[in-house]
Amino acid sequence: MYETQILSPLNPAPELVPSDRTPRYDARALTGGAGTAYIELDGQIYTLRITKSAKLILTK
Repeated sequence: MYETQILSPLNPAPELVPSDRTPRYDARALTGGAGTAYIELDGQIYTLRITKSAKLILTK
């Protein structure tokens, strides 16, 4: 089975999933319950949003 790592300022590092060693994040934890989070990659800012129908949208 998969394990979900809850992230917080006190626990920022992802825990690796034992079966495949790929980090797994809970989207609601990433958005802090607000439904939106900003993700930075190589100086570019992306917006991760959870829709009302519980789908994820990632935009630049």
